[in-house]
Amino acid sequence: MTTTDIPRPADVDSGRRVSRKRPHKTATGGLRRAVPATTLLWIMACLYGFPVLWFVLSSLKPASDLFSYPLTLVPHNPTLSGFRAAWDSANFSQYFINTAIVCVITTILTVGVSCCTGYALAKYDNRWLKAFFLCILATTMLPGEVMLAPEFLVVRNLGLYNSFAGIILPAVLTATGCFMFRQFFLTVPDELVEAARIDGARELSIFLRIMVPLSRPIMLTLAILSFQWRWNDYIWPLLMLNDPNKFTVQIGIQSIVGAQNINWSVLLGASVISMIPLIAIFLVFQRYVMSADINAGLKD
Repeated sequence: MTTTDIPRPADVDSGRRVSRKRPHKTATGGLRRAVPATTLLWIMACLYGFPVLWFVLSSLKPASDLFSYPLTLVPHNPTLSGFRAAWDSANFSQYFINTAIVCVITTILTVGVSCCTGYALAKYDNRWLKAFFLCILATTMLPGEVMLAPEFLVVRNLGLYNSFAGIILPAVLTATGCFMFRQFFLTVPDELVEAARIDGARELSIFLRIMVPLSRPIMLTLAILSFQWRWNDYIWPLLMLNDPNKFTVQIGIQSIVGAQNINWSVLLGASVISMIPLIAIFLVFQRYVMSADINAGLKD
C-alpha cells in the first residue's frame, strides 16, 4: 500500500462537512415549500372559522348587546341566560332523544347498505349493475325539493306518516355513500379476492372478513357525514311529523322563532346547543379516519 492510498485527514474532514451540509439544504428547501401551503391553510381556516367564532361568542351576549353599535366580537358581560332560556322554552331533552334515535338507526343502515352496494358495483362485472350505478348517480343531478312530493306520497301510502320509520327509510340509500364505497373497493386489488376464493372462502365470508375491515376508514367517514346530515335535516322531518313529542332538534329550534318577534339570544343559544353533539362525534372519531393499507396480505 502506497502513501497515496492513505486518506488524508483533511479529505476525510471535508467529506464529513459536505455530508453534513446536504441534509441541511434539503430541510431548508422542504421548509420553504411548506411555508406557502401552511400560510394558505391558516388563511382559509381563519376565513371559515371567524363566522363560527362570532356566532358562538354572540350566544354568550345579552340580548341588549347583540345589536349595539359599534359591534364587538368579545362579549363585555358574558352570560348563559340564552342557553337556559332556550333549554327551558322547549322540550329539548325529548328533541335530543328523538333526533339521536333517528340519527343512529339511519347511520347504521346507511353505512351497511352503502357498503354492500359499493362492493357489488365494484367487484362484479355486470352491465345491469353499471346501469344501476348510473341511475344512482343520476339522482344527484336532481334538486332535493323535486323528490319531496313523490317520496311523501310513497311514505304516506305505506302508512309511515308521523313516524320515525318515515324519516329513516327514505334516507338509508344515498348516492354519496354508494359512490364512496365503490371508488374505495375499486382500489382494492382483485388478486386479494381471487386468493381468498382459491382458499375456499365464500363470497359472504370474503365481504365480511376482508372487505369490511379494509373499508373501516370509509365507514367511519360516511358515518360522520350521515349523522351530520340527519342531525341537521329540517325539511323532511317537518313534512313527516305533526306530533310535538316526535319533533327533532331542528324543528324544536324553529318553534322558538316567533311570527312577529325573534329572541335572538335564545335562538343563538339553542343553535349552539344543537351543535354540541356533532362536535363531540367528530372529535371522538376523527382519529380513526385514516388511509387504509389495502395491500395488506399481498406479496410482491
